Amino acid sequence: MLKKRVRTVLLEQEALMVTRVFTRRGFVAGSSLAAASLAVTTDSAATLAQAGGSARLKGQPLPDGARLPSAPDRRIRSDSVGFAIVGLGGYALNQMMPRFAQAERAHIAAIVSGNPEKLRRVGDAYGVPTDARHSYEAFEKIASDKRIDAVYIVLPTGLHAEWAIRGFAAGKHVLCEKPMALSSADCERMIAAGRRAKRKLMIAYRSHFEPYNLEAMRLMEQKAIGTIRLVRTEQSYRMGPTSPGENWRTSRALAGGGPLEDYGIYGLQAALYLTGEMPQRISATAFRPAGDARFAEIFAHVSSQWLFPSGAVAQLATSYDSAGTNFAQVRGTDGALIMDPATSYAGQKMRIESRDGREFTPGDPDVQFARQLDHFANAVRDNTAIKTPGEMGLRDLRLIEAIYASARTGRTVGLASDGSMLG
Repeated sequence: MLKKRVRTVLLEQEALMVTRVFTRRGFVAGSSLAAASLAVTTDSAATLAQAGGSARLKGQPLPDGARLPSAPDRRIRSDSVGFAIVGLGGYALNQMMPRFAQAERAHIAAIVSGNPEKLRRVGDAYGVPTDARHSYEAFEKIASDKRIDAVYIVLPTGLHAEWAIRGFAAGKHVLCEKPMALSSADCERMIAAGRRAKRKLMIAYRSHFEPYNLEAMRLMEQKAIGTIRLVRTEQSYRMGPTSPGENWRTSRALAGGGPLEDYGIYGLQAALYLTGEMPQRISATAFRPAGDARFAEIFAHVSSQWLFPSGAVAQLATSYDSAGTNFAQVRGTDGALIMDPATSYAGQKMRIESRDGREFTPGDPDVQFARQLDHFANAVRDNTAIKTPGEMGLRDLRLIEAIYASARTGRTVGLASDGSMLG
């Protein structure tokens, strides 16, 4: 097992200075941080530092390009689930928060940030009462706020476990962005905390609610291209000049190994839900160029090859330093399924290449966000099963750990049925 200990710190995604350092188990054996105290900038230019051992939060301004509604949405059902949004970075502000207006059974009840001005502007735009705008230092106050049923963790990955566990301690359900955490050990801690609190835990794997990917799953179950022989996925783009002091995605403490956890996890997920199988063996490679500040702590490219029990093979690649692409291809004995782009926010395209090949337009990809929110809200209100539970996030972290173990050792890694490494 991979047991390298990594030091990290509390940081909000959108903007804050955190000064309390804690120790956690890392997942990339042989990795090291540049220093115990790191300067890390999020999407909205937040910084991180250590000062005196006590928690002190200082937020930064609203991210450039943040979109705020001109008027709050007042359409709230009596059984709607109230969410506290933890982290007001670009993804929260530009993707998820606007989609609450499209959800039937979910609404924004509170926001959490380290910046008072940001709390004011975002709170006013979304009609969040002033007493439901919380700082990180006062986060525990949400425990007594009955308007809040759940917290939505939209922070850098290295902070998911800490804040999810805090959410459970406050008696709230937890919706957590992907990937679930930076190690399988942290995933296990999160699951255990949810069980102790008797609260729901869901990982925000939005593609499970997106029409094109849902149709692809159905087609593969129906053997629309025959028996699957090969799956290929790639999620890549070229990151501009940056460094761990400017972008949290290049910090090992906050982002792990880099593109695999961030963009490549979509390909990892697709290989699993399109085949309906778990791999038996994984071999992998990872590359980090010397002298490039972008990759001082993370990998530039990660690729892996999987063997499934059926004999099918998956080839996965992801990169922060190659021309942009986002595709998934499945080749079977009778044809091929081509998704390009496969897992974007919008613009998906899908076709089957075969004797009776055709293109598919199963719906608007934009619904994936609201459907994800309503799915979680239904689980909270009706005690229904969650499609993307913490156990799925744990499974995926085990596979990520196996990929990095293989890349580090140059050996093929055998896997148990739950994704954990053998031997």
